[in-house]
Amino acid sequence: MSLLEERIQQIGAPDADAYEAARERLRNQARPAGCLGILEDVGARLSGIFGVMDVHLARKVVITCAGDHGICAEGVSLFPQEVTPQMVYNFINGGASINVLAKHAGAAVRVADIGVNHDFEPALPIFHKKVRRGTGNFAIEPAMTRDEARKSVEAGIEIVDELVRESPLHLLGTGDMGIGNTTPSTAIIAAYSGLSVSELTGRGTGVDDEGLRRKISAIERGLALHKPDPRDPLGVLAAVGGLEIGGLAGLVIGAAAHGVPVVCDGFIATAGALIACELAPKAKAYLFASHNSVEIGHAFMLKHLGLQPLLHLEFRLGEGTGAALAMELMDASTRILADIRTFEEVAIQDAQA
Repeated sequence: MSLLEERIQQIGAPDADAYEAARERLRNQARPAGCLGILEDVGARLSGIFGVMDVHLARKVVITCAGDHGICAEGVSLFPQEVTPQMVYNFINGGASINVLAKHAGAAVRVADIGVNHDFEPALPIFHKKVRRGTGNFAIEPAMTRDEARKSVEAGIEIVDELVRESPLHLLGTGDMGIGNTTPSTAIIAAYSGLSVSELTGRGTGVDDEGLRRKISAIERGLALHKPDPRDPLGVLAAVGGLEIGGLAGLVIGAAAHGVPVVCDGFIATAGALIACELAPKAKAYLFASHNSVEIGHAFMLKHLGLQPLLHLEFRLGEGTGAALAMELMDASTRILADIRTFEEVAIQDAQA
């Protein structure tokens, strides 16, 4: 049995009794029922995941998975691939957007090389999980082999295993870095939604009208060439996906197997989460969506997964930035559940009874 198959089998359901007890406490708190909206259900879900009423998300980690994309040869991105390794070094040196926002949320940032077209020095403090140096150009060939797709997912699983061995993990954020990666992400949601590529394709890093036409054409050619079957998520990933997208999928599956909640970032991280939940439907019980990206296809991914995002900030960066901000709201949700007193606790007659 492969590592992927083992972890899928290990995913259990959250504690339904703890979840219902949390919902009951929320209903009985001294305030109008439901007035704190989405955060009430977030708190209850976290209670179900951990099996306790008073959840403390003490150790939070954002994993930024990096990989390069052969589809960039089609002129789908405003930036050259050389930016991907440059940004990895920026993450390590603490100078990127994710470093600032994660620090504010009390989360560590760790970078994973799943498929960057660059050889990092072995001593660099990242997760060295390279499957290959970038994907193929899926407009003319598969992005990767099926075995490479599985290895990319298992790379994410291995990262979670290593994090859990270090010390207890309470919340995992997923983020991405990879020039051109909105293109495979769009191809993935096109394969699952059945909608036209033109309806789903955004401008990514800001391509002009001609760049957008090239991007749409490249995706359409790739889908016509490979005809990815949505019933075969590894096949979809291999045909038109990305190595870091596979890694992101593995993070979700690995975290779910260890009973750890996951908050995914925007378009690319959600593409990974979509693949994860197609491979392992039980993983969705551990998954939270941080925000609704400006990228057009992201809303369709969230709808496919049945997830309600916590934030609407017009983000389109990636890296895990939305996930880091959402972590603060998830912290707040635990305090809403545990610390707001009930009518009985403050001796107020329950007007809602």
